[in-house]
Amino acid sequence: MAMMLDEIHNLIQTALPDADIEIKDLAGDGDHYAATIKSAVFAGKTRVQQHQLVYQALGGRMGGQLHALALTTVVKE
Repeated sequence: MAMMLDEIHNLIQTALPDADIEIKDLAGDGDHYAATIKSAVFAGKTRVQQHQLVYQALGGRMGGQLHALALTTVVKE
């Protein structure tokens, strides 16, 4: 079963409360999303570490309920 955009947003917002989150459904199928996430939590972390924080926020749903998520992470000033 696919994930709804609001569910993805809420999971990330809960884990990263200061985050500015923009999510787009790329294919209209609820399976392929692109997200831009800005958070001060990303400061001092590598891109891989930033992405890992987002994947952790999704609680293991990547590859299952959520097929594809193209991530752009930005340090929030």
